[in-house]
Amino acid sequence: MTVRSGSPGWYLRRLSRMGPREVGGRVGDTVRRRRWRSAPPDCPGVTGARFTAVLPAGTIAAVPPDAAKRLVAEADRLMAGHAEYFGVDRDDLADPDWFHDPKTGRRAPSGYAFDVPYRDEEAVGDIKQIWELSRHQHLTVLAAAYAVTGDERYAERAAGHLRSWWAANAPLRGVHWTSGIELGIRLLSWVWVRRLLDGWPGAADLFEGNPVALNQIWHHQRWLAAFPSRGSSANNHVIAETAGQFAAACAFGWFPSSARWRADALRSLERQLRANTFGSGLNRELASEYHGLVLELGLAAVAEADAADVPVPASVRLVLLRMTDALAAVVDNRLRPPRQGDADDGHGLVVDGAGTDRWGSLLATGDAVFGRLAWWPAVTGTDVRTPLLAALIRPYAKGGTAPAVSRPASRPAHFADAGMTVLRGPEKIWCRCDGGPHGFLSIAAHAHADALSVEVRHDGVDVLADPGTFCYHGQPEWRRYFRSTLGHNTVELDGEDQSVSGGPFLWTRHARSRVLVADASDGGTARWCAEHDGYRPSVHRRRVELTAASQELRVVDEVRGPRRAVRLAFHLGPAVAADLVDSRAALTWSVDGEDRSAVLDLPGQLSWRAHRGESDPPLGWYSAGFGRKEPATTLVGTGFTDGTEDFTTVLGFHG
Repeated sequence: MTVRSGSPGWYLRRLSRMGPREVGGRVGDTVRRRRWRSAPPDCPGVTGARFTAVLPAGTIAAVPPDAAKRLVAEADRLMAGHAEYFGVDRDDLADPDWFHDPKTGRRAPSGYAFDVPYRDEEAVGDIKQIWELSRHQHLTVLAAAYAVTGDERYAERAAGHLRSWWAANAPLRGVHWTSGIELGIRLLSWVWVRRLLDGWPGAADLFEGNPVALNQIWHHQRWLAAFPSRGSSANNHVIAETAGQFAAACAFGWFPSSARWRADALRSLERQLRANTFGSGLNRELASEYHGLVLELGLAAVAEADAADVPVPASVRLVLLRMTDALAAVVDNRLRPPRQGDADDGHGLVVDGAGTDRWGSLLATGDAVFGRLAWWPAVTGTDVRTPLLAALIRPYAKGGTAPAVSRPASRPAHFADAGMTVLRGPEKIWCRCDGGPHGFLSIAAHAHADALSVEVRHDGVDVLADPGTFCYHGQPEWRRYFRSTLGHNTVELDGEDQSVSGGPFLWTRHARSRVLVADASDGGTARWCAEHDGYRPSVHRRRVELTAASQELRVVDEVRGPRRAVRLAFHLGPAVAADLVDSRAALTWSVDGEDRSAVLDLPGQLSWRAHRGESDPPLGWYSAGFGRKEPATTLVGTGFTDGTEDFTTVLGFHG
């Protein structure tokens, strides 16, 4: 059943996941929106504003030449009017229409912001396409290009886009005033545009000397103070809101309310960073890309605090330290993290060109700020963002309030609170096993029905792949597939998901998993075992063994309970070709010009079929990034379980 976001059924289901305090807060929000329609708040007058949160002398000189070259190439592409967002090429960036969706051709309506039905693609277009450009992260790229080259063309284009956007987006009018995460990230971008343009003669007149800019900055902060993400929605969105609010209140602290906004945002940021992060350092949404987004936002917020000499609670830096160590622990040998849960290509701060490794950049910043541990993977790439952030953030040991912290002496493999285990074998075999909670908070907005799924790579190549996310709004059949149980390397019973969906960002019943064994011993046989109750009264239990000597991964599935129809899926990465004969698949791929192969022996009790690029219904797809998908082979075994037999799969890699 498809439940459309915004339908009466969806609202009822959404309400059922809220507590009394959240309901009360949302009622207050509704009252405030109605009041602002007829009596919007007014920006107070500002005099004598100065921007002082500049980069220290010598910072730009520390940018590696190859990173600067990539940045300038990206800026030149933007100057030519070209950019790509979520698989759609745009050629209108010389003078963009801020309300145009290039994917559907639709244009978002104007009017009072809270009347815009932004979830309705028929009325508005693809909201992600419309919102992304207005995060103004292309302007931080242009501003960074100005900073490293001194070429005023980049500064003038960035200034022209800001003036255009401010003129087209009066406060509380239109789709760009409907979502707090967009306002928060946009504010952070404006802070960095102003900082990177500091040497340009027109910078002050563009920002602190410009009444239009002051009005926009004030209204963004007033909006964020009035409409925080609440309760069951307090996930990565609230981190973006508070980080942007805090950054602006530090760097643009020109208003009577700036000190209060700064204090409130810091208090919220500290609380929400802790709430959104497991003690192990992994993000509680169990969506790997959001781990990166939250870490970027947190580091950017600390940079503003240190630039403004605002004391930050020690717990903020400690959470970011643990997040960085956790990231270093879970990446594969190519520095790729798991592909768990939702991913929408969201970034906190963008000052780099295409080809820069996002995860290597975060680890490089972590090294500069916290210091790398001996077991961390090596980072060989370069980036622009690390020297900029490192110039502002005090190194952790010199932070003044840094407590004595025990960091892992060796690379962690099992994260008990998150239910994630990473098994590693010879020849760069990497296997993620999922036995954790079904997402975060009562709605688990960015979770997938992927309990007990495995993800296997060989030298960074997806062999048994997590297919990804592809879309959020507007294509419900694809959204349903990519977050479904069938869309993951696990067992499906009776054609149903393990957890029950109530909408594209809402789960009304969550499967509960528990890890029974997690032994990631090096050099021998690493073992993992977990079970979940999503198919009550049946119980699905899975055992995984990775044997180093034989380079063999064994997966044993047990389903205990009444007779039920079963489907077992294994999704291959797009680089992997499969020759399926009966219950054996010969797999081949290449990496760095070298041919590789493996054999996948599948349970003989099931009838196996290969699927690739099917659309009705969707099956056999891989999404490398948001808005992009490509055909990939999915092997599906169908049959029945009587509650007594096991299904054994063996993946053997050839040397």
